[in-house]
Amino acid sequence: MKILVINPGSTSTKMAIFDDDKQVWTAGAHHPVGELARFEHVADQYEYRRDFVIGRLEKADIPLRFDAVIGRGGLLHPLRGGVYTVNERMKHDLRHATMEHACNLGALIAAELAERCGCPAYTADPVVVDEMRPEARISGLPCLERRSVFHALNQKAVSRRYAASIGRRYEDLRLIVAHMGGGISVGAHCLGRVIDVNNALGGEGPFTPERCGTLPAMQLVELCYSGKYTLRQMKRMICGKGGLTAWLGSNDMIGLSARAEAGEEPYATVVGAMMYTVAKEIGSMYVALGGKVDTIIVTGGIAHDTYCVDRLRPQVEYMAPVVVMPGENEMLSLAFNALGALRGELELMEYTGDDCREGIVSPVAID
Repeated sequence: MKILVINPGSTSTKMAIFDDDKQVWTAGAHHPVGELARFEHVADQYEYRRDFVIGRLEKADIPLRFDAVIGRGGLLHPLRGGVYTVNERMKHDLRHATMEHACNLGALIAAELAERCGCPAYTADPVVVDEMRPEARISGLPCLERRSVFHALNQKAVSRRYAASIGRRYEDLRLIVAHMGGGISVGAHCLGRVIDVNNALGGEGPFTPERCGTLPAMQLVELCYSGKYTLRQMKRMICGKGGLTAWLGSNDMIGLSARAEAGEEPYATVVGAMMYTVAKEIGSMYVALGGKVDTIIVTGGIAHDTYCVDRLRPQVEYMAPVVVMPGENEMLSLAFNALGALRGELELMEYTGDDCREGIVSPVAID
């Protein structure tokens, strides 16, 4: 099966071609800030990004002949995890998404190119996957419901790959998956469903190289009303300029980890504290799964960092065996989902835009 994968990022567009699960071609580039600045809204970049993809294919003399085209998932209404056919409702919601991000363009470009070559267009496991149990949604204020926003694509894909590697089905396992990158999300995977997870974008859970994670609520409120910061500045402190960036002035994990490993302060203490918050979040998901966990999977870019993994492992390995599957692997994860759909191994879902949370109930038992 020949699969084209399209992954638009905020300042880049990546693409790859897979023969089954083997990557045989890749291309992409960062787009100059000046070129993107001429577009008032991200949605206005559609033709520019589409033509970039087509241009790279033409330059490589690759014809539009594929068995499937899959694009990175966008900021749709909350939905259940899985592989989705790109339909008209999905395209409408991506064009009119309330949150702007280039990921909204992935499925749109995939749909047009798939139509040109007469094959299906898919997307899979966007960040808005929501399978949380009802209890997990309730916070201490009725007006502030907990939201499911996390690295669903990689968490689900590594879970399925791990299950396959041990001859099991993802739907038969209880896993804790810690994705550690610029953002960190830790999910409780119960029999194929992520029943609880921290909001990795909204200021919840561990702090990260650039995000603040959970903060003391009263102190945060006082800071917001101190008159020192605007709303925009506060949001940037929470997501973008928090975490290691706030403490150490950098989000470069390679450099920060090296200084921490050398025993330099405050690097060793602060990086160690970040891993401590990850361990605490894993402990929370251990409770969410009733203490019955088959494996803890550590993934994401920081999983390449042996210093960080070595700080984390002894804090959590008494709960369950720890398996390290480094990298974000977005392109492979998308191709993995498309291939599974083509082979009939993964169910094809239909996007309706309805509230996916209706009908979700707590597991009767987690044993």
